[in-house]
Order: sequence, then C-alpha cells, then structure tokens
Amino acid sequence: MAFGMVPGAWVRLPGRPDWGVGQIQSAVDNRVTVMFEHGGKQLIRTDVVNLEATEPPTSPGA
Repeated sequence: MAFGMVPGAWVRLPGRPDWGVGQIQSAVDNRVTVMFEHGGKQLIRTDVVNLEATEPPTSPGA
C-alpha cells in the first residue's frame, strides 16, 4: 500500500479531474476504495494508477 493511503485521507486521481476530491474509505494491499465528490464510490488499484494526496475540500463560505 502506498504511503498515506489510509481511511480518511483525501486524494485526487490525476487521470480523472472531473471526479473531484475523494476520501479513502478502505485500503487493503493495492486496492483502495474512494468516495469521490463527482465520481461516486470507486475501487482504485494503486499498482495500476497513482492517487495524489490532497487537502479536504472547503465548504462554500468557509
């Protein structure tokens, strides 16, 4: 498992910027389940694609 790929961490998938920011729900070996803002729940294989760590989204008016 990649460093920092733990439940609760915020990530982006560079190849799918339209999905927005996602929060990791689970991480087992190279399989990471992420709930993205606009892409829904996705199972990502980190041996195939790289997730980028990011900050949590900000709420409007914050």
